[in-house]
Amino acid sequence: MACDGGGKEQEGPSPASAAPALVAAARARALRPPRPRNRKGLGVRHPLKLCRFFATVQMKANARVREAGEATLVAALAAAQKESERENVEVADISGGWKSEDGSLNCGYSSIRGRRPGMEDFYDIKSSRIDDKQINFFGVFDGQAFTSGTPYLLYLMNLTPFIISGHGGTRAAEYLKEHLFENLIKHPAFVTDTKSTISEAYKKTDADFLDAVAEGNIQVGSTASTAVLVGNHLYVANVGDSRAVISKAGKAIALSDDHKPNRSDEQKRIEDAGGIVTWSGTWRVGGILAMSRAFGNRLLKRFVVADPEIQDQEIDGELEFLILASDGLWDVVPNEHAVAFVKDEDGPEAAARKLTEIAFRRGSTDNITCIVVEFRHDNMSDGSPPSANQS
Repeated sequence: MACDGGGKEQEGPSPASAAPALVAAARARALRPPRPRNRKGLGVRHPLKLCRFFATVQMKANARVREAGEATLVAALAAAQKESERENVEVADISGGWKSEDGSLNCGYSSIRGRRPGMEDFYDIKSSRIDDKQINFFGVFDGQAFTSGTPYLLYLMNLTPFIISGHGGTRAAEYLKEHLFENLIKHPAFVTDTKSTISEAYKKTDADFLDAVAEGNIQVGSTASTAVLVGNHLYVANVGDSRAVISKAGKAIALSDDHKPNRSDEQKRIEDAGGIVTWSGTWRVGGILAMSRAFGNRLLKRFVVADPEIQDQEIDGELEFLILASDGLWDVVPNEHAVAFVKDEDGPEAAARKLTEIAFRRGSTDNITCIVVEFRHDNMSDGSPPSANQS
């Protein structure tokens, strides 16, 4: 008798019972669309992927537009820089002296490029005679263009039609050297009302310069620190951050106050006119110009005026000498030090050279220009030095 292992063998479902389920599954597969082997091949994208795709395309397009604009601007600035370098390659440091015929005035001057790639400082020394009065004029002009970050700022502001001159900052300073004193002595009230005449001559020269460069929309400017001697009176006028300092009875006295945007009265004037003063490495008008008054600078003219502050002094026995200099000197040499250095030198010519050398050794990064005028009272009979001319 065979053994069955204690039970019967299990049997599967019959073909008749499994047929309906198989038919239902076949129908479901027939109704479902076929699944593609490669979804990317059919261009199917998730909605978020599509948004990222278009955002990337837009970003790349914006970058290409920005790069094209920047490339054009950089090319223009590079051409201007090359022109400026060609103009300044032959510029040499200058120093010298001048004396009046009777020895009542003894003057020394020194102007060095320093650590700057180009020379943007100018100076002027002139003499004339009006109605038997001797007129002597001394001036220091520090030209400037917009800061290195400004071109991109102007690009962002859609102000690219305004360009920086190929002359760098020299065009305004050179214009002042050629025209400021001329406009001054041509004024009909120069002798009778010297102070008002100086103010009007400054404003006229500024307006004339802006007209002269209007066609090219050139954005350059200049400071001006000037001394005018009319008989026995000294008139000092200043626009910008060049400075005039006298030695009187052995004491250093500033006859000008630097026009800085953060000076409380200057900041109020600028803000009252609708401007702003912001910090960008230093205090700047509209984030651009580091002084509150200057010649030129058409873009900021509403806020950066050329109205001079004027002080006058009688030339008496206590007035020893006058120092006019650009900020390349005053940035690193205090007023008292400058006066002490002049006293230690043998004459104003040596003193002027000494001041520029000291400023350079102390790390000045700007052009450095100064004029030292010594008053020799023993030779002044009537306070009217004789005529001479130097420029």
